[in-house]
Amino acid sequence: MATATSRPDPALLPRPFSNRVVPVNSAPADFDAARDLPAGFLEFLAPLHAALTLRQRALIARRDYALAESHAGKLPDYLPPSVATTNSWRIELPVWCSDQRNQMTGPADEADLVVKMLNSGAPGVMLDLEDSTANSWEHNSRGIKNILEALAGRLTYFDRKRNKTVGINPSKTVIFTRPRGLHLHQAGVLQGELLPAPLFDVAMVAYQVDFSALQHPLCIYIPKSESSDEALWWRDLFQMIARLKGLPANSIKCMALAESHPLAYQMEEFAWNLREHIIGLNLGRWDYMASLIHFNLENPEWVLPDRNTIPHNVAFFQNLRNLLPDICHKHGLLAIGGMTALYPSREDAELNARALKVLAEDKKNEANSLMDGAWTGHPDQNEIAVSQFPLPNQLSARPANGNKHPDLRPLPTGVGKRTLAGTRAAIRTVIRYRNGVLNGKGASLLDGYMEDLATDRIYRLMIAQRVKHSNSVEVLDDSGLPIRHTPELIHELFDEELDRLLRESAKDSDPQVAATLREARSLSEEMIRRAEFNPA
Repeated sequence: MATATSRPDPALLPRPFSNRVVPVNSAPADFDAARDLPAGFLEFLAPLHAALTLRQRALIARRDYALAESHAGKLPDYLPPSVATTNSWRIELPVWCSDQRNQMTGPADEADLVVKMLNSGAPGVMLDLEDSTANSWEHNSRGIKNILEALAGRLTYFDRKRNKTVGINPSKTVIFTRPRGLHLHQAGVLQGELLPAPLFDVAMVAYQVDFSALQHPLCIYIPKSESSDEALWWRDLFQMIARLKGLPANSIKCMALAESHPLAYQMEEFAWNLREHIIGLNLGRWDYMASLIHFNLENPEWVLPDRNTIPHNVAFFQNLRNLLPDICHKHGLLAIGGMTALYPSREDAELNARALKVLAEDKKNEANSLMDGAWTGHPDQNEIAVSQFPLPNQLSARPANGNKHPDLRPLPTGVGKRTLAGTRAAIRTVIRYRNGVLNGKGASLLDGYMEDLATDRIYRLMIAQRVKHSNSVEVLDDSGLPIRHTPELIHELFDEELDRLLRESAKDSDPQVAATLREARSLSEEMIRRAEFNPA
């Protein structure tokens, strides 16, 4: 358990949590670690906390510095040549993960969805404790429990329509666990101290899982990294856990998301630092778009058009989409593409047809970019997604004239439209998304699109862009005339969209519904006003 030597330096602690709009996940007031955690877990946690918590604080401080430098004009760039980029190193990709043409992803705290994903036939399934799960003690704990039951093949749910209990069918599906990101903290476990949230998540799963009974190694999906040095933190976490469990150092495997603008320039170095564990990289496109906006927030040329008018093959995505598989295949790693946000519908035939058409086009583009697979979130998407990839993987394929250092910041000129209707849609989405979070949902299906923390973050940043550069960037109203996006206008739009949502929910007699919507509106606007754009 915590010792005096493991107590964090106050200078390295995050900004005071009392000043934050979104509270930190904390154990309940009546929580007793010795009573409520698995027996022996505190002793297992202690050396991990002592070795890795201060390092997490330092890495977060480096992130803040890199963002400030970017806003001052020193933007992310490629690193000088190193052993990671000049040596001809390769990993040996295990057979059990050689086909990952589709990875289903969804919140780990919903047992029925977890079972449905695992029974979908998808080659891979990522059980999420991060963006699509509400960051609260209740939902995180439920998610960890479901992950452990799924890894053991025991998870079930009761299907009311069929009046039967449904379990997991035997399959070769690879199960991944996505913990919370390195920037997040877990309070209330060690009295008076903050743990890195990913340390707590990975440790809770690894401590309780029966490694000898797993169908394949424990696989972690690393989110939200911002530098290649952060890979060393994850490497040491995996290897310390392996030693504590009496396992070989490379027992835990991982994939990692390239979903921040700085990491896009350091993917090869990141993979090198995790070469004993890593099996692939994934282009997390929605968080990547948010990060791209965040790091270019001071530049009016980066004020993006309405999100749903940005094509999936826009240059700032496509250049990265072409680079990532080139790096991965150079070193024997899988390259996985991103999520298609438009969801199929079993009730709306027109929406369903449009969603599946968009899905096929999007995944075909990923395949043509030499990706080995991509993400989906609905079982009806699996067959179409897999069919766009001609082979189990494309590891032997490299672009004929690959550019080692492509432009990862091509300006989005001539793309999409900037409209007041787009601003309204963004405001409406962030209110409804935050309302979902307050009701325990980390992802919500809104207007046919599956919105999670990443897309909520995009919309908050887009609104902030339009305000910051309102004097120099045109946004057109419904009549096609420019309308300045002042803070006052945004406040009025938040009022109007809240009123609209309240009218739409008026048939619900529960007064808490309206109260939660009002709280969601207040939180969302306040996060934008105070420039809280880190994922939270």
